[in-house]
Amino acid sequence: MNVEKIDNKTIYLKTLGTHNYFVFILTNKGKTVLYIGVTNNLKNRIEYHKTSKSTFTSKYNCFYLIYIERFVDVNQAIKREKELKGWNRRKKEELINSSNINWSFLNDDV
Repeated sequence: MNVEKIDNKTIYLKTLGTHNYFVFILTNKGKTVLYIGVTNNLKNRIEYHKTSKSTFTSKYNCFYLIYIERFVDVNQAIKREKELKGWNRRKKEELINSSNINWSFLNDDV
């Protein structure tokens, strides 16, 4: 972590190359709906999806984390998110199964 003084204020900056961005997949309790997103803070993003009232995730109750990929470059994360969103359901299921065969909810792990 880098520390800088700007206008007499201490600013804490992450060291170049240490940023974390996540492409994630959420589902509903019955595992019938998939939602793909990207964020730099998984915990906050999942909470946002739980508490929002007029979003896709609230409409379909997609609050359960079942898949995560980590990136250090935001552009690569966004590119991957767009790629996954273009996949059909079967291909998304195969991806999830490759690291979470039982589709266990990973919310407590973040």
